[in-house]
Amino acid sequence: MKFKFLLFLLLPLFSIGQDYPLLNAEERAYLYHIVKKSPILDQNFGRFFEYQGPEILHKNGEIHYDSIEEMIISNPENLLIRSEEIAKSPVGLIAEAANKMAIWELNKALIENRKKEEDQSLHLVQEYKEFEAYLFPKLPDNAFKEKTGQFVLQPKFDNVFNPSLSLDDKIAMLESLRYLDQQDILISLNAISYATNVYVEKRSFEIFKSLGGRADYYINVLVAAGDGSNTSGLLNEREKDEKGRWNKGLPKAVGLFPYHLSIKETEGKKKKVESKIEPARITTHVFQTAGNNRLTNIHFDVWGYNDNKQTTVVIEKSGKSYRLFGSGSTRFLSPDSAFVGTGTFQSIIDVLEFNKMAKLEDMIYGKKGFDYGIEYNTKKRDETELKIEKAEKSHSDLGYTPIKTSSRTSRKIKKDRRKSKTLKDYQPTTDSNQKQKKESQNSIVRLYGRFESYKAKIVELEEQKLEAMDVMAKYRFKLDYYKQNFGRKPVPYTEEDGLYLFADSTTFDIKTQEFVFKETADTTAFDVRLIAIPVSSLSDEADEVMLHINVAGATPNYDARLQLQLQDVFESDQFDLSDKLLLPKDSVAMQLFFEGLLDKKVDFSIVARGNGIGEWNGVKVKKANPQEEEESYSSDKMDEAYRRLRLSEVYINLGREIQLEINSFTDPVQSNVKLENPELETQMTSNNWSKNEMLSAMRTLIILRKLKDEVNTLAGQYLLRTDAKIVIDRFNKEVQKTKISVGTSSLKVKI
Repeated sequence: MKFKFLLFLLLPLFSIGQDYPLLNAEERAYLYHIVKKSPILDQNFGRFFEYQGPEILHKNGEIHYDSIEEMIISNPENLLIRSEEIAKSPVGLIAEAANKMAIWELNKALIENRKKEEDQSLHLVQEYKEFEAYLFPKLPDNAFKEKTGQFVLQPKFDNVFNPSLSLDDKIAMLESLRYLDQQDILISLNAISYATNVYVEKRSFEIFKSLGGRADYYINVLVAAGDGSNTSGLLNEREKDEKGRWNKGLPKAVGLFPYHLSIKETEGKKKKVESKIEPARITTHVFQTAGNNRLTNIHFDVWGYNDNKQTTVVIEKSGKSYRLFGSGSTRFLSPDSAFVGTGTFQSIIDVLEFNKMAKLEDMIYGKKGFDYGIEYNTKKRDETELKIEKAEKSHSDLGYTPIKTSSRTSRKIKKDRRKSKTLKDYQPTTDSNQKQKKESQNSIVRLYGRFESYKAKIVELEEQKLEAMDVMAKYRFKLDYYKQNFGRKPVPYTEEDGLYLFADSTTFDIKTQEFVFKETADTTAFDVRLIAIPVSSLSDEADEVMLHINVAGATPNYDARLQLQLQDVFESDQFDLSDKLLLPKDSVAMQLFFEGLLDKKVDFSIVARGNGIGEWNGVKVKKANPQEEEESYSSDKMDEAYRRLRLSEVYINLGREIQLEINSFTDPVQSNVKLENPELETQMTSNNWSKNEMLSAMRTLIILRKLKDEVNTLAGQYLLRTDAKIVIDRFNKEVQKTKISVGTSSLKVKI
C-alpha cells in the first residue's frame, strides 16, 4: 500500500529523541531480534522498532535477523526504538519483551561465569554478581567454607547454576556433595529459585520502563510445574525456530524456571520409607488486584509447551474461577477448552470420577459388589445356623427313641442266612436308629462346615471392602484436590473475535494474552494456578510446563493510541479553543488511525460526553454522581484539587474496532456560562441540565469540531488523494451522526 511508504517517510520527521541508559547496543539489538521473532510482539509493536540500516536477506529472500543483530551492535544508530508509542501497547506484552530480555541476560551471565576468568565479559560479570547478591543470603551455611578469612562457595557448588540442567540433574548434583544434607539441598534449590525470580523481576521492570511501560504495581514471576525430569537439553544459546532452523541468541531458558519443592516421604523397596525432594504438579501463586481504581492486568506467556498435554491455568478470585487452556497447536491460552486428544485436565478428572471411582463404587455397592456378597453370605450363614440348631435338636431326640424288636426276620438276615451255612437259627430284628443317628451327625458336620465357610467369606469380603474403601478415599481425596484446583465455580463467558467477556466484566484477549480484572478501589487477593497434566488419573508423573506471569496495575485507557489530556485549557465559563489539538508528537498515532479508517471492515464510532462536574478517583477524573455544586471555591481556584477536575480528554482506541472518545468535566463550583443561542438555552432548561453540564457539553462540541478540521487537514497531508478522500468522508460522516451525551439525554446541535 502506498500509505505504508508514506508512513515510513513521515515517521522519522516526528520522532522524539530517546536515551536508553539501561540498554547497551547488544541489548537493544537482541531486544529487536526477540520482538521480530515473536509474532505476538511483532504484531503489536514491532513497527515501533525501526531498523534503518542495510537490509540483509537469506538466499530464500527472508530477513537474516542474526546478521542484522550484529549490524545493530556495530552501528547502534541504525535502530530507532519509539518508546513513547510502545508505551501505548498492551502492558503485558511490554512486560513479556522485557522478561525475555532479562532471562536472556541472566542466562548469558550464568554461562559466562563458567568460563575462565580472563575470558569473561565485565558487563556479564556484574550481572552475575547481582544474581549472587540475591542468592547468597538464602543459601544454607553448609554451602560455604572459610578461605583466607572470607566465606566462599564450597567446591563444585556453583556447577548447579548451569541453566541447561534439569531439576532432576540439579538434585542429583547437589546430592553428590557430601557437605549438604537433604534439608540443605532443598534450601539451596529454593534459594536459586528466589534469586532467579528477584533478578528477572527487577531487571525486567527496568527494561519495561525503558520501553515506555508505565506501572506502579508490577509483579513478574517465573514458575514451573511437573515432575522435574524433562527439561534437560532444552536450554541452549541457540534454539530452532518453527521451521527447524537455528536462531542465534533466542534461548528457551526453561532451565531457569523455578519449581515449588518440598520433601516427601514415599514407600521404597521392601516397603522402606524414603524421603525425596519433589516438585509440585500444581503450583499456586497468590496475588493482589491493583486497587486504587486501576485495572489489574495479568499477562501469561507459556514456555516449555507440550502439544500432547493441554496447558491449563486457573485464576480464582472470591470463589469464582476463570480457566485458560492451551490449544493443540500453539502455546496461546484461551477459555476455549477444545483440544484434540485426551491430554486434558478435564479428561483426567472424568477418568478418575466416571471410570476408576465408578468401577470401585460398583465393586463395593453394586448388584454383585461387596455389600451384596456380605449380605448374601450373612443371610446364608444365618440360615445355616438355624438349620444346625434344628439338626442338633433332631439328633438329640434320636437318643431318647426306645429300641424295638420284631419277631419277623429282616430281609438282610434272610439274605445273610442263605449265604451262611452256620446262621440257620432264628434271629430277631432290632431297630436302634444307628443309621439315622449317623446320617444326622454327618449332616450336622456338613452344616457346620458350610457355616464356617460363610463366616470366612464374610470376613474376606469385609476386608476387601475396607481395602476398597481405603482406595476409594484416596481416589476421592485426589478427585477433590483436582476439582478444587480446577475451580468449582467457573464464570460463564461470551466470545467475539477472540475477545472473551466474562459475566462479571472480566476480559481475556486471545490476541494479546491479557487477562484483565476491571478497576476497583480496594485490593482483593486472587490465585493463579499452573497445572501439569499427569500421565494418567492415578499417576504422579506429569510433563513439565513453564509459565511467565506478569501482574501490573494500569490506568483505564492507558493503551489508547491517541491520548490528549486538555488540562484547564478553557477560560472560566468559556468554551472557545484556539490552540491546536494535534501536535507533531501525535503524528504516529494519527497515521495509524488513518490506516485503520482505510480498512472498511473495521467498525468506527464516536462517543462524546458532557459529563458536568468531575471527581478524582485516585487515578483519573470521572463523572461525579450526584452532581453536587459549590457556591464558591473553598481554596485557591488553581489548587490542584480543583484544577485537575477542569479536564477535557480525547482518546482514540485502535483494536477490533476504532473508537474516538471525548469527555469534558468541570470543577464543582457553580458555572455562570452564557449561551447566545436560544435553542441551546431551551435544551438546557427542558432537560433540566445544570450550567456545569451544559458548559462541559459545549466544550466537548468545540473539541469535536476542531478535531474534525485538523483530521481533515492531516489526512490531506499524510495520505495520497484517493486515500485521503476515503478517510475524510468516513470520519466526517461519523461526526455528523454523533450526539453529545449529557445526563440521560443528548445535546442536539449541528457539528
